[in-house]
Amino acid sequence: MEFRHLVSFLAIADELHFGRAAARLHLTQPSLSQQLQRLERTLGVELVARTSHEVRLTSAGRAFEVEARAIVNRMGKAAHSAREAAAGRTGTISVGYNFPAGQHILPATLARMHADYPDVTVKLEEKRTGPQLAALAEGTLDIALVYGRPVTADFQYRRLLQLPMVAVVGAGHKWAGRPGVPFAELARQPCILFDREQCPAMYDAILAAAERTGIRLTVAHVLDDPGATAILVSVKPLVGFASASRGMLAGSAVGGVRPVPVQLYDPVPTIDLYAVWRDTGVANPLQEVFLDCLEAVGPFQIPAMRAESRAGR
Repeated sequence: MEFRHLVSFLAIADELHFGRAAARLHLTQPSLSQQLQRLERTLGVELVARTSHEVRLTSAGRAFEVEARAIVNRMGKAAHSAREAAAGRTGTISVGYNFPAGQHILPATLARMHADYPDVTVKLEEKRTGPQLAALAEGTLDIALVYGRPVTADFQYRRLLQLPMVAVVGAGHKWAGRPGVPFAELARQPCILFDREQCPAMYDAILAAAERTGIRLTVAHVLDDPGATAILVSVKPLVGFASASRGMLAGSAVGGVRPVPVQLYDPVPTIDLYAVWRDTGVANPLQEVFLDCLEAVGPFQIPAMRAESRAGR
């Protein structure tokens, strides 16, 4: 049974006239009659009764019309879905992100996506930079919003935002009431750091600032969980590190653990936030749609640290 035979039969059922049905399908009447005959031979029943005065469906034809119309409609929907997916107007895209991206990049980007491409589903996964890039390489992420420019040629990237980094301390720490601290003073402070593989760009930015000031950091603890770092600095005289956006949120929290962000200067350690995607050599319409929305709502900025956060109040 051929799909075109169903279309021809339905045209006859709609028009009940071979001439009009043939003209609608841009066929000759003999060609249309042959297609109907082939369909009837395949089914083993007569679908259309024709005399010199009228064309009508048989009882078998009326029953077959219902199912044939459903098949043709489903095929139309399938074709529409395929075209929409090919154009990036439907489907699912997996996007990884870190804390600053969730605060400053995604809200406006997702709002634009929802307005322009309401049938596209964005699956979000919060991860640190290392795990995001690993997932991107494995193909389980389509876009990664991460710290630092990737070094592999397998990835393409777009710089989105530069963020300063801050120290985070407990409310009882001697730095908590200071608006800022020279980076060199970290030489006399036990610090909390993290494994480099979790976030190479942030790790390197911290150590590069230490090298510029001629100091060596005293790493008292290695923690890969920012939440655990916030807890530890709140109960011990330790110094942790965070992006300014995470530091501001932690400092403005009401109740519970409330570490204090302290600005660092001379130098101010900074880190760049990038959108990264894998270069497979095959066009991915959903990637292009997401990147277009990023471009449309940028440039991105972070708010300045509030005075009360700087003072630790």
